[in-house]
Amino acid sequence: MSGLTFFTYPSCTSCRRTKQWLNNQNVLFKERHIFRETPSYDELLHILRLTTNGIDEILATRGKTYKSLDVDVNDLTISEFIELVMKEPKLLRRPIVTDGDKLVIGYNEDGLRSITHMKENFLLSNIS
Repeated sequence: MSGLTFFTYPSCTSCRRTKQWLNNQNVLFKERHIFRETPSYDELLHILRLTTNGIDEILATRGKTYKSLDVDVNDLTISEFIELVMKEPKLLRRPIVTDGDKLVIGYNEDGLRSITHMKENFLLSNIS
């Protein structure tokens, strides 16, 4: 993944807020509809490597798709988990923003500042 990639779902409130923040800061990004352009196996593996809490960090446990699973994701191998997510992308928390080195899950302004290399002082100086 090169540049900033923004995996999104248009009707997701956190996704809309993240997109608005990125646009307001004039941040360039590649937008990908998470269900139509599901991350590839290698992309998901890379995303997992960037997490601090593994699958728990990217798994949407409150969603219907997760609740209707007939398997315990903790019993799956990484490969099996990735294959499952590729078949059921609704299992992913949204949005996912990555620059290839850092990862932000959900709407998180501090995380977005970090991943876009912006600092609070810089943002505040541009407001006035």
